[in-house]
Amino acid sequence: MRRPFKTDAPVKDGPRSNREIRIPKVQLIGADGENMGVVPTDQALRMAEEAGLDLVEISPNVEPPVCKILDLGKLKYANQKKAAEARKKQKIVEVKEIKMRPNIDTHDYEVKMKAMGRFFDEGDKVKVTLKFRGREMAHQELGMKLLQQVKADTTEFAKVEAEPKLEGRQMMMVLAPK
Repeated sequence: MRRPFKTDAPVKDGPRSNREIRIPKVQLIGADGENMGVVPTDQALRMAEEAGLDLVEISPNVEPPVCKILDLGKLKYANQKKAAEARKKQKIVEVKEIKMRPNIDTHDYEVKMKAMGRFFDEGDKVKVTLKFRGREMAHQELGMKLLQQVKADTTEFAKVEAEPKLEGRQMMMVLAPK
């Protein structure tokens, strides 16, 4: 005979409240923020019910735990809003790639540098890739010279995160905004 699949009790997120608080005495803070001292938990629950609010455990790791009389729904809503605001303020750093050739023209180089500046202003990292074709591999020093020039031109607003290195037929360098 098979036994039924046993699932664990769902893990509750957020602070314990009302009947979930099973400690005999708690440090109570009233609805108006007034410290009421150490009070038996059942008395604190009664006070919360009389006020039409919830008893919420604020600091469970102290002895006795600190509980406050407040509206649990409002607390959860405020925490949710705070988390959403924090997520909104996060900036995901992207790595943008600029591709060049060793014999790039000056105007093309300037256009690429302008694009790089824009990427740094947005807070993104830039990966400069230099592609060698055919006989250009024999003149890798030209590529290194070009990447050194890029490095010199971006020193005031970027720092080198990965020095120029050759990987196959490509030379790469990663720059990050300062």
